[in-house]
Amino acid sequence: MGAGDVIAQQLVERRGLREHHGRRTLRMVAIGCCFVGPVVGGWYKVLDRLVPGATKAVAVKKMVLDQGGFAPCFLGCFLAITGAVNGLSVEENWSKIQQIWPPVQIANFYFVPLSHRLAVVQCVAIVWNCYLSWKANRV
Repeated sequence: MGAGDVIAQQLVERRGLREHHGRRTLRMVAIGCCFVGPVVGGWYKVLDRLVPGATKAVAVKKMVLDQGGFAPCFLGCFLAITGAVNGLSVEENWSKIQQIWPPVQIANFYFVPLSHRLAVVQCVAIVWNCYLSWKANRV
């Protein structure tokens, strides 16, 4: 989350180090550490117990459960939290979420062992968080 915000500020918004909003980055780090990491990591453990295995069919089942069950609840909470902190618009983010995460998750569940899934999704999330941070903090 913090890396996404730094990238948003430095590469997308081109703020430069003098104009970097450190508090904004710290807010994103706090959301990542206190909410995103623990919740998503716990979900992956639950999901692996619900649907064990690593076949293509299992990966599709996990993606359907993830995107159909977990993602709407998680993203509702996430957007509410970031919205309270940064003024995010739910409508603007929802269409992007639907385009990005299903393909990422099907690959994640098929190719990546449970112990590495959170790391993989967080790498992809850097790009997503960069977008969210930029969108949430546009002036």
